[in-house]
Amino acid sequence: MSATTPGDPHASHDERDPRDPHDERLRRWRLVLGGGPADGTGRALTGTDAAMDGALSALYDRKNDKDDKAPRGGQGRHGGLGGSAPSVARWLGDIRTYFPGSVVQVMQRDAIDRLGLATLLLEPEMLAAVEPDVHLVGTLLSLNKAMPQTTKETARTVVRKVVDDLEARLATRTRATLTGALDRSARISRPRHRDIDWDRTIRANLAHYLPEHRTIVPERLVGYGRASRAVKKEVVLCVDQSGSMAPSLVYSAVFGAVLASMRALATRLVVFDTAVVDLTERLDDPVDLLFGTRLGGGTDINRALAYCQSRITRPADTVVVLISDLYEGGIRNEMLKRVAAMKASGVEFVALLALSDEGAPAYDREHAAALAALGVPAFACTPDLFPEVMAAALEKRPLPIPET
Repeated sequence: MSATTPGDPHASHDERDPRDPHDERLRRWRLVLGGGPADGTGRALTGTDAAMDGALSALYDRKNDKDDKAPRGGQGRHGGLGGSAPSVARWLGDIRTYFPGSVVQVMQRDAIDRLGLATLLLEPEMLAAVEPDVHLVGTLLSLNKAMPQTTKETARTVVRKVVDDLEARLATRTRATLTGALDRSARISRPRHRDIDWDRTIRANLAHYLPEHRTIVPERLVGYGRASRAVKKEVVLCVDQSGSMAPSLVYSAVFGAVLASMRALATRLVVFDTAVVDLTERLDDPVDLLFGTRLGGGTDINRALAYCQSRITRPADTVVVLISDLYEGGIRNEMLKRVAAMKASGVEFVALLALSDEGAPAYDREHAAALAALGVPAFACTPDLFPEVMAAALEKRPLPIPET
């Protein structure tokens, strides 16, 4: 039997010739289809392949009274992990051995959704065995109130790892992008030499090009505003904390902490369901902030926007970012009037249907269309695009809306 590499699902795991492309295709189809009489591959599995198949079967197959496996994708299936914490812990260890991290995260998510394993995450031993990711954080936050004290510290450690990884990935680019936007928004017309924006100065003076001297006479200088300790812009992140918005809430906490660390921005973070909670004081620690949220419940966007509107002191220098699927349980017409009033006062208003890597979310299309009619297009935004969206909002230029 050939040696195997943990986490490599494409390695050959039995005595057959790994260089035979036909056999490799059969092997992959056998792992996908799950065996049984309808499989049609006639391919037997041994060694690590059999162990991989067992890990997949425990989650995706159902068993009848004769212990025959139905094909994956069949109706009415259920997994074979049961409610045993030791067997689940072993299974979690197995999938981390046989599959890469991205696949492990998908399988964990499916296990929580399909097999009802959320309650097992209340045990510290279980949390220590899982692969941390944004979705796991969302599950832990939804279980926060039911979590025993013995588990909370382990849960915070898991959440901390995810948050630290996200900050390491996103913070530097976000600060650089927004610092440039803030500098450009503070341009002055009589800059000192070191503050001249030469690119914009040249473009502004192309009409004064002298061919005989092959040069441009800069009659008007365009420069950046000099660095200042004063707050230049205010940002309000208004985040829906209903259960479907869990990944968006995690990313919002991370971005909120990054924005709050920038001296030129005054950042406020507000979360809401049917109640409104201002978590601005916790922006220095996004983990503490996340454990101050309460996933689930209804949605009252109008009430949340009313609170945000009451805290705006400089409308022309304020960006409000509403992150919600727009399923409004409050007063719809009042919500739209409030958005229109903020825009009329000079507020730059951004509506994000989601802030995550999950693609197009479910959302209220009627409310999205109503916002678009007010000049506020609602769209899903990935974490990688978010710095560009914020930079455009700060500079009051068109948003980089992704194509759908």
